[in-house]
Amino acid sequence: MTADAIVLGAGIIGVSTAVHLAQRGKSVVLVDRRGPGEETSYGNAGLIQREGVVPYGFPQQIGMILRYALNNRIDAHYHARALPSVAKFLSRYWWNSNVSRHEVIARAYAPLIEHSIAEHSALVEAADAGHLIRKEGWTEIFRTNAKRDGELREAGRLQQEYGLVFEALDARQLADREPHLSGDFVGGLRWNDPWSVVDPHALTLAYVKLMERHGGSLARGDAASLRPTATGWSVMTETGQVEAKDVVVALGPWSDTVTRPLGYDFLVGVKRGYHMHYGTRNNAVLNGWIMDAERGYLLAPMRQGIRLTTGAEFAVRDAPKTPVQLQRAEAMARTAFPLGERLDKEPWMGARPCTPDMMPVIGKAPRHRGLWFAFGHAHHGLTLGPVTGRAVAEMICGETPFIDTTAYRPDRFRI
Repeated sequence: MTADAIVLGAGIIGVSTAVHLAQRGKSVVLVDRRGPGEETSYGNAGLIQREGVVPYGFPQQIGMILRYALNNRIDAHYHARALPSVAKFLSRYWWNSNVSRHEVIARAYAPLIEHSIAEHSALVEAADAGHLIRKEGWTEIFRTNAKRDGELREAGRLQQEYGLVFEALDARQLADREPHLSGDFVGGLRWNDPWSVVDPHALTLAYVKLMERHGGSLARGDAASLRPTATGWSVMTETGQVEAKDVVVALGPWSDTVTRPLGYDFLVGVKRGYHMHYGTRNNAVLNGWIMDAERGYLLAPMRQGIRLTTGAEFAVRDAPKTPVQLQRAEAMARTAFPLGERLDKEPWMGARPCTPDMMPVIGKAPRHRGLWFAFGHAHHGLTLGPVTGRAVAEMICGETPFIDTTAYRPDRFRI
């Protein structure tokens, strides 16, 4: 079978890239070892974070680092045995998170985020997926005045610099919006720009159907079988070999299975995360997405139930699950909201692919014709899928990308 392009990885990044290629008349085959959206794209918090212009940095304060070193928090956890293998990534991540460097990175990162809602909107409309979207923002909730005031000051700065919209909520206003929350919170910060998704997996599948309506196809296959040919690239699938001029590597944390054999050694770390769905007690209702800012967990009213998500776990990518953060988060969340029984047989775990400069890898491979990279989106894979997909498709089609992708080019690393 021949095609114009192969996209490796059927998460939200790969699916979005395949959609945009198909919309431009390219014959495209989307290849994954599993079904679309069944890895990291399945279990995220369901937020399209228009407010997320500042990527998550590594703590700089010594006191905070020492507190994280105790390894007893909800927002971060690490495997001690994994530290030697992730030390190089963490050291570069810490270095880039210095205040001055982080500010430069945020300014380069912001254009991706700024287009996130508009690009999702176009695909949501084309895919007839509006029933999966809520356009009501999300809320950070605070236990102390000090934390609230500090976050509101930062929100004011972001509003002035990036045009974001937010509301400050006092305790009564928060209680009016979320009457079933406990009274432990002094107020909240409501970000109005973001959208939320009641079923991220269903949204990914809706985009797949859109791709198929434009002539694209889906195939099960092993990305590790990718080989260069005289005219481009080939990969083996369950239905046979597929050949194409161009191939896009959108394999998230598994991108090294393709990039490393081709001689590209990207320093990509992994932040693993967990979720669980719950019922509610006493007919309680959670009206929107809320994050307990001082404890580091998020509650989201999904189709499957109330989704509880954790922060980051630093571990070897394929190590067995260790959902200790989820246990800690559940105990804390039950004091804040009347969660009921667990609805999943076991905790879900996903792996976020992270670069040390907190920006994704988007663009043409430096040493191979027809090889393109689209990975490393960390916490914002869902947010940035359509933005990345459009930019990559435009580059492959010889168009000028609608955003400047220079800051995300692969050769910014020594590879």
